[in-house]
Amino acid sequence: MAHAYTPGLKIAAETTIQSERRLPLAGDVLVEVGDRVFAEDVVAQTDLPGNVQMIHAANLMGTNASSVGKFMLKQIGDAVAHDEIIAQSNGFLGLFKSEVKSPIAGTVESISDITGQVIVRESPTPVQTKGYIDGKVVEVIPNEGAVVETWGTLIQGIFGIGGETVGTLQTIVSAPEMPLTADLIQSSHVDQILVGGSYVDYQTVETAVNNGVRGIVCGGINDHDLHRLLGYELGVAITGAEQVGITLIITEGFGEIAMAKQTFSLLSSRQGMKASINGATQIRAGVQRPEIIIPLAEVGIENVLSDRETTDSNSNPEVASALTSAALEVGTPVRIIREPYFGQLGTVTDLLVEPQELETEASVRVLGVVLENQERVILPRANVEIIG
Repeated sequence: MAHAYTPGLKIAAETTIQSERRLPLAGDVLVEVGDRVFAEDVVAQTDLPGNVQMIHAANLMGTNASSVGKFMLKQIGDAVAHDEIIAQSNGFLGLFKSEVKSPIAGTVESISDITGQVIVRESPTPVQTKGYIDGKVVEVIPNEGAVVETWGTLIQGIFGIGGETVGTLQTIVSAPEMPLTADLIQSSHVDQILVGGSYVDYQTVETAVNNGVRGIVCGGINDHDLHRLLGYELGVAITGAEQVGITLIITEGFGEIAMAKQTFSLLSSRQGMKASINGATQIRAGVQRPEIIIPLAEVGIENVLSDRETTDSNSNPEVASALTSAALEVGTPVRIIREPYFGQLGTVTDLLVEPQELETEASVRVLGVVLENQERVILPRANVEIIG
C-alpha cells in the first residue's frame, strides 16, 4: 500500500517535556542545574532600559549650547523627579531666571554642549522569566535563562491566542460534541483552565474573563467571534501577545467542530490537575503550536525525571501520540491546515504517486480526501496533518 509522512499535532499522555526559558536580553539566571522549580518561580531576571526624553535645554534657557553645562543643577547619573528643576540660567541681574524641568522621573544620561540638549532616561523596567512548568532545571543558559524539564501530558492545538498561563484543569462538559456555553461558567472557576467540547463563542469567552478564568480549551470557534474578541482581523504573524484577559486554545479548527475523542478523554482524565498553557501560534515558517502541558509528578518529580529513560512513552498503552512525522495512508483521519478548507476534518482516499500541477503552476505530491460533508477534494500533502 502506498504511504507517506506528514506533520501531526503532538498528543501524548506521558512524555518528557522541555521548556526553554530565555530573557529578551542579558540578565541574571537565578537557578542551577538540578534545582526543582515550579511554574510560578522566577528563573531569570533583567531590567529593560527605560525610554528617553530629549530636552532642548539651551532653547528653554535662551543660551548657547556650549553654556548648558554650567547651568545644570543635575549631572550625568543623577536621579531626577518629575517636574524637578534640572537647569537654571543666571538671568539678568539675578532676575528673570529661566528654568528647565524634567518631564519624567529618571536619570540624567547625557548633557551635550554641541546640541544644547539634555537626555533623561526613565527608570528601567524589571523583566522576569518564570519556570512556566513544574519540573527540574536540566540546563542553564548563561546570562539568558534555563531549560526546565518535566514528565507529563502534552497536547498541541491547531490555533490559539494569549500567552502563557497556569491554572487548574476543569472539564465542564460531558462530551466532546457539547459546546462550551456561558451558563456553564461559575464564579468558582476563577484561576481555572476550562475544557469544553465542540465550540466556544464570544459571549462565553467574555463571561470567562469576567469570572477570572485563566484559559479555555475547546474544539472550535467562529472567525467572526475571534475578530470581535480581538478587535481586529488576525493576520499570519505569530499570536500569543494578545491582551484579551485569557488564553484560548482551539484544538480542531474554525467552526463548530467536536473535539477529537482522544484529546477530550485525555484532558478529562487530568481533571483537577495543574496545567500550563500557551496560545502562541505560527502556522507558516518556524511552526509553533499552542500547547497544554500537565506535569504528572506533583511530589517527588526528581525521581520521575531520573527514571524517564526506563519509560518508553510510545510503548505505553495509555499513550496515544500523533508523531511529528507520522505514517499517512488510505483511511488515515486528517485535518486540513490551509485554506480554502482550513480546519475541516476528513479521511484519506487516495495517495497519488506522481506530482500534480496546481493552479499556481507548482508541481507537488497530492492526496485525495473525503470531507465530513462527503465532498471529495484533491490537496497538496503539505496541507494536511494527521489527527488521532
